[in-house]
Amino acid sequence: MNSDDSWKLAVRTEVLRLRARMIRAIRRFFVRKNFLEVETPVRIPAPAPESHIDAVAAEGWYLQTSPELCMKRLLAAGYPKIFQICKCFRVGERGDRHLPEFTMLEWYRGRTDYRTLMDDCESLILYVAAELGFGGALSRQNLKIRLEPPWERITVREAFHRYATMTAADALRMDRFDEILSCEIEPRLGMGKPVFLYEYPAELGALARVKADDPGIAERFELYIAGLELANAFSELTDEQEQRRRFEQVSRERELSGRPPCPMPEPFLSALPHMPPSAGIALGLDRLVMLFAEKSRIEEVVAFPPDSL
Repeated sequence: MNSDDSWKLAVRTEVLRLRARMIRAIRRFFVRKNFLEVETPVRIPAPAPESHIDAVAAEGWYLQTSPELCMKRLLAAGYPKIFQICKCFRVGERGDRHLPEFTMLEWYRGRTDYRTLMDDCESLILYVAAELGFGGALSRQNLKIRLEPPWERITVREAFHRYATMTAADALRMDRFDEILSCEIEPRLGMGKPVFLYEYPAELGALARVKADDPGIAERFELYIAGLELANAFSELTDEQEQRRRFEQVSRERELSGRPPCPMPEPFLSALPHMPPSAGIALGLDRLVMLFAEKSRIEEVVAFPPDSL
C-alpha cells in the first residue's frame, strides 16, 4: 500500500467508527423489538424484474439488487418480523449518492401495512440519533433537521402540486416522472423535518398493493431528510397472478427498450399465496451514514469506493 492509499484510509477513521456505531445501534433497535435478524443468499437465480434496475450477472445467476424476494418467502413461511443488513449490487449506479455495491437495511412485518413502517422509521432514526449523541436534531448543509415525531406526510399528488411544473399524471404520460421528481421535488423535501412522500401512482409500485378504494394508487412511500432519499417502502402485493402479470409486463418493456429480459422468480411467486398481509422497507445505510456524518458524497462514507480498488 502506498502512502497516498494509507492517507485516504486514515482520513476516513472517524466516519468508519461512526458507521460501525450506527450499525450496532440499528441491530439493538430491532432485537429489542423482537425482530429476527436473517441472512439470505447474495447470489440468486432471478431478481425481481424492474424497468430501470439491472442486476449484475454472476455465472448464470445474479447478484441481488435487494434481498426482498427471499425475505418475503420467509414471511410466507411464518416468520412475523425480520430484518437484514446486507450488500446489494446494481449495474451502472455511480454518483454522489449511488454506488454499484452498497449496504441495505431491509425489514418486514406480517399482519400490517406500510403505515406501521412510517412509525418504525421515526422510532429507528430517533433511537440511532440518540445512541450516536445527536439527540433530537441533525445538521445538514447548515440546516437544522428536527427529528421529533410526527414527521410530515405528503402525497405524491400534493408534492407535484406544490413544487413541480406539471402534475404527476402529466409527468407519467410524458415519461418524465423520475426527472421531475428528482430535479424539482426531491431537493425541497425534508427541509427542517423528515417527510414521508406517499401514495405513488400504481404504475410505480411493481411489488406494492394498490389501495382498496383507489386502484390507481399504490400503498408506497419514500422517506426524505434534507432532500436525501433514504428509504422505499410499501404494503406487499400478495396476489400471485397479478404479480406475475406485472413482472411479465416489465420484462416485455425491457426487451422493447433493448435491455435483457428477466427470468421469472418462480419460487417467490409460488410463495405469495401463503404470505399474510405484510409490509416491507429498504433503507440505504450508506446514505444514512452520509446524513449523520454530514457528508455530501457517498464515497466518503465507505472504506473502499470502486475507484480505489
